[in-house]
Amino acid sequence: MTSPVTSDTDAGAQGMAVTPTGGNTALVTAHGTTTIAATVVQKIAGLAAREISGVYQLGGGAARAFGAVRERIPGTRPSLGQGVSVEVGERQAAVDLDVIVEYGAAIGELSQAIRRNVINAIERMTTLQVTEVNIAVGDVHIAGGDDDASTGGDDDASTGDEDNTRARVQ
Repeated sequence: MTSPVTSDTDAGAQGMAVTPTGGNTALVTAHGTTTIAATVVQKIAGLAAREISGVYQLGGGAARAFGAVRERIPGTRPSLGQGVSVEVGERQAAVDLDVIVEYGAAIGELSQAIRRNVINAIERMTTLQVTEVNIAVGDVHIAGGDDDASTGGDDDASTGDEDNTRARVQ
């Protein structure tokens, strides 16, 4: 039997959520401590985001390219955590998602639905409080298009003036 993680330093090194030892919560009781690995929260968030209609795929260009290669290897399964990064603390979790949306989806409404579903799933399954869900929309999928092999959202739209645009638009 392993001893429970009880300090922030140990928890961060092991990617575990830790609840302080004083007081009972759902994760800490008189009978023991439950720790939740960051990969658990990452998978829950990835699955919850994929449940929303209008989400085509998760992951940025490099993750999508690696995923396409991985899918071609017999016996492998898609990564449920692709496009998802999490920070798990003592009682809270924060989530960052890289999303590719379907063409025609209302991105504002879609992001609200993703955020709501991810928060509900993580809080229900882990009892961790979700402090934020940041969503970066990196590309738009056009059905029937040939962008499935694309490795990024800058196919024809890049003009080289992205730094100037960022300075003018906030």
